[in-house]
Amino acid sequence: MELRTGLQLKQTQKLVMTPKLQQALKILQVPTLQLEQMIRQELMENPLLEEIEETEEELDEKAQEEQEDTIDEELNLDTEKEREETAEPVEDTNIDSQIDEILGDPYESDYMVRDYSKNDEEPYRPEPGTRTNLHEHLRRQLHIRASSQKMQDIGEYIIGNLDDYGYLMASVEELAEELGETVENVQIALQMIQTFDPLGVGARDIRECLLIQVRARELEFEDDIAEQIIDKHWDDFIHKRYPQIAKRLGLSSPKDVERYAQAIAKLNPKPGLAFSSGVGSEHVTPDLIVDRVGDDYVVYVNDRNIPRLRVSRAYRSILRDKNGSEKTKEYVADKLSSAKWLIKTIDQRRKTMVRTMECIVESQREFFDHGISKLKPMNLLEVAEKIGVHESTVSRVTNGKYVQTPHGVFELKYFFDSGLGTDSGEDVSATTAKNIIKELIAKENPRKPLSDKKIAQEMQKRGINIARRTVAKYREQLKILPSRMRKSYE
Repeated sequence: MELRTGLQLKQTQKLVMTPKLQQALKILQVPTLQLEQMIRQELMENPLLEEIEETEEELDEKAQEEQEDTIDEELNLDTEKEREETAEPVEDTNIDSQIDEILGDPYESDYMVRDYSKNDEEPYRPEPGTRTNLHEHLRRQLHIRASSQKMQDIGEYIIGNLDDYGYLMASVEELAEELGETVENVQIALQMIQTFDPLGVGARDIRECLLIQVRARELEFEDDIAEQIIDKHWDDFIHKRYPQIAKRLGLSSPKDVERYAQAIAKLNPKPGLAFSSGVGSEHVTPDLIVDRVGDDYVVYVNDRNIPRLRVSRAYRSILRDKNGSEKTKEYVADKLSSAKWLIKTIDQRRKTMVRTMECIVESQREFFDHGISKLKPMNLLEVAEKIGVHESTVSRVTNGKYVQTPHGVFELKYFFDSGLGTDSGEDVSATTAKNIIKELIAKENPRKPLSDKKIAQEMQKRGINIARRTVAKYREQLKILPSRMRKSYE
């Protein structure tokens, strides 16, 4: 077979994700807090963007249109000749047409954004407080308790190998090898650290963590039964085989074992968690708010902290200067185009979010009227078809965003759920089914807990067609133990 080299010319059509379109999709997807950071960054990088201060009055609609027309005319006068010479295809700066090509038409120009009072108070959001982390807390105790510089150095290395929960992530032998110390010295230092506050740090597994706390007499019992249960009957304990434990320990009944088990359950399996920087510092800020006004629900975007933008007029003198540098004019024209695109994209993001939430409110009206038990099954495609956008657009709008409702704050994804059939022909959402399972288990007899089969039968009596394996799946998602683990002997 003969190999040849040659040139070929081929013409094809394909959709291209331009940088501006990528920015538009990113702005549509990000939560409000992240959007605020993006806008602040753009304000620093683009000199043609200005933030409208609260004391300033925004341009009325007519004045804004006149300003945009002037911008377009001046920009076109300076760039028309260059475009003709280069004969490059002109980039479509219309967001609607570009997103429509890839995702369907997610925006409509005649949709108006609902205005709301700027005097409304923001929801209270406490600032996270500063706290000492676990490693610093342990090092302070080490400096007081270490009997020598060697013990302090070994202790520092051990503390550095603890995870956020306080568990040791390496074996004593590995630490000894890395430090060039004897296993005995590392073991002595570890035993010292295991007496530090909080009790349980330095353990290598949950069993040792609980043993450390029990041996420090953290329980109300004076005997060593709890220690024996954890140390010698761990497998039976975690599987709640209380009759076998009672028999081996010579206790009168499984009830005695259960009392110890209840006391052990009060110990802390993650002692370092209280010092974690993530505890208590994460606060959800709703991106949307749904308020009830009379018999209707009003939807608006919670974007009070988002800077209001406009295009600066400082560029005009530069574009009108006939003797000005072409390079400068080109730079101003590029920044002007970016500023207009950003303002338009943010405005259309707000419109799309409101339209999506209004559709959710319409479809889930009974939820907003009566609560979680009335949540209906719904999918992204259903909302996308109602508001005339692509399914992926709805996915971007609902991803990672939260809404404040009369029943609390929910993630937008919460309203999209699969359904189960009923005898009446209507579907109920999986969330509603889970709530019924939780309710049935809460009311069960602790001595005779309901099995998954019994729960399925009870739900079928209520007209909900559900299989035993589905009950088991929902129960596991709710982090509820199976019936044999829920059994009580009291």
